[in-house]
Amino acid sequence: MNILLLLIPISLVLLGVAVAAFVWAVKRGQFDDLDTPALDILEDDDRPAPPPDRDRPGG
Repeated sequence: MNILLLLIPISLVLLGVAVAAFVWAVKRGQFDDLDTPALDILEDDDRPAPPPDRDRPGG
């Protein structure tokens, strides 16, 4: 029964940390645009690859 005197405050502290991390993420704009990053992978990249660096060994 005495373990509850330790576990309840620890769980409340962890809950506070999780809420603070969520509020921090919302204020920093982490959840503003959830669709565009998923769609970026579908776009074609028509730019040619850069030429290999001839000064570098193995390149």
